[in-house]
Amino acid sequence: MTQIEVWDRVAGRAILLDSDGRVLLFQGFDPARPTEPPWWYTPGGGVEPGETPQQAAARELAEETGLVVEPAALGEQVFENYVEFLMDGVLLRQRNHFFLLRTATREISTAGLDDVEQRTHLGHRWWSAEELEQSSEICYPEELAGLIAPSGGS
Repeated sequence: MTQIEVWDRVAGRAILLDSDGRVLLFQGFDPARPTEPPWWYTPGGGVEPGETPQQAAARELAEETGLVVEPAALGEQVFENYVEFLMDGVLLRQRNHFFLLRTATREISTAGLDDVEQRTHLGHRWWSAEELEQSSEICYPEELAGLIAPSGGS
């Protein structure tokens, strides 16, 4: 029996909304399971030593979208969840802290994606709450449509 590597981590994630209330999502896949369906997810990633989840979310936004913001601009956490998932043969057990940020620009740069992100990134798009609710695509967090709907989120 093969032993699976397990990573326990905390992540800071950004719910980035444009002026029309659409959320930016990236599409990716697991390179260890390339025949499985891809999924959509918010920008963000693991908290580094000495960082808060809010600081990690701001750093990840800069790396993954080119949008540079002060961590305080992300405000208070709007959502938190715990997920377990396989990625590239590693079981990630992750506590996600989500922060909401509104932006006037829809132009992003993925030039700062790291090697793994570059290999597994299929694209990105802006989604409305209605599109998320009606889509058969896999989107995380599953509660996202309710968080960005006009009556949800911050």
